Amino acid sequence: MDKEYIIQHIRQSIKEDIPSFDHSSLACIATDSQKKVKLMAKQEGILCGVDIFCMVFEELNTQNDIKIEKFMNDGDKLHYGDIILKISGNAINILSAERTALNYIQLLSGIATTTAEYVALLNGMHTQLLDTRKTTPSFRMLEKYAVKVGGAVNHRFGLSDMIMLKDNHIDFAGGISQAINKTNKYLEDNNLNLKIEIEVRNFEELQQVLQTGKIHRIMLDNFSPEDLKKAVGIINHRYETEASGGINKTTLRTYAESGVDFISVGALTHHIFALDISLLADI
Repeated sequence: MDKEYIIQHIRQSIKEDIPSFDHSSLACIATDSQKKVKLMAKQEGILCGVDIFCMVFEELNTQNDIKIEKFMNDGDKLHYGDIILKISGNAINILSAERTALNYIQLLSGIATTTAEYVALLNGMHTQLLDTRKTTPSFRMLEKYAVKVGGAVNHRFGLSDMIMLKDNHIDFAGGISQAINKTNKYLEDNNLNLKIEIEVRNFEELQQVLQTGKIHRIMLDNFSPEDLKKAVGIINHRYETEASGGINKTTLRTYAESGVDFISVGALTHHIFALDISLLADI
């Protein structure tokens, strides 16, 4: 990840949480008080965001006395009671950083944990699990990092990474062949080397894509497992294949049994839970 981007993100998050002063801490804690805390897992999962957690404390280390001792790293499996790290230093700075730092590590560990659960369901299968662009605004880089820590593969990061022609693009362009042909001309005219993926909603649209060609991947949207297997057979490795649309833990492996190359699941980043991780006084 881009370290400077992360630092700026952290600074904005701190500014959001502390517009002026942490009055709660200043009101009852001596400014020179030194304390120790420990970061403890309170449920099982996959750890993600340790370095980002530490960077929050480093950003608020105004007394230059914060010391962090790490025991675990991103990708490690968490069990209840595991001590991830310990921190010592100025008590007010520790309390001021606590919530922002926890927000990062709890959210990212939740994504990594959910992703790992999905990936485990694909054990032994050809199919790879992808994330989507359904991410929290300004958190995409972090959330996609957590997906990778969980063992899945990142789809395109943004609209500039590849061409994806979805239903509205096709309808606005006047049809499938028009959308594909206009896209290829646009890439040629602008000297761009981008892969083209196109979404199809039924077998009629699939046939139109196969007749037109000039694409790299076909996204089979909201196909049933039976129809997906049939569609993958029709495509017959001429193009990469991707399944999407409401696929969950219960149905994931059934869809993968079709032989599809990729399955994209938006729930990896937009139906997420924060893993229960707490910062506790180390007395």
